[in-house]
Amino acid sequence: MQYWLMKTEPDECSIDDFAATPDQVIRWDGVRNYQARNFMRDMAIGDEVFIYHSSCAKIGIAGIVRVTRTAYSDPTQFNPESAYFDKRSKPDNPRWDAVDLKFMRKFARILTLDELKNVAELADSPLIQKGNRLSVIPFSKVERDSVLVKV
Repeated sequence: MQYWLMKTEPDECSIDDFAATPDQVIRWDGVRNYQARNFMRDMAIGDEVFIYHSSCAKIGIAGIVRVTRTAYSDPTQFNPESAYFDKRSKPDNPRWDAVDLKFMRKFARILTLDELKNVAELADSPLIQKGNRLSVIPFSKVERDSVLVKV
């Protein structure tokens, strides 16, 4: 099993959206960064993913979801009405992928970025390094475990 962190703006897709439909999957689409896309291509069914709320009042890790479907062509890239439309992407050669995720657990409280900065095991994590804009980040088991003891 691998571990990941995915950043989202809660008004677009939050841990509450997952919790509201715990038996359904949510397609994680709209990723338009090649490195983040490549990380999504490394995901396997059953991998755990921290949901990280960003661009909001309370920034931090809000809960955990699980990968239920590995990377597949993101349909939003072909929809001209979508904010994620990519006119350069072609159905026979798609550029962007999506994965399906399912609710596992909502934390009783958000584990804030300030708290995460004080977790020694995360010292080298791109999550807490300035300038990191990736929406998908791999986590080691040690990093994952160090986060879970804080919630």
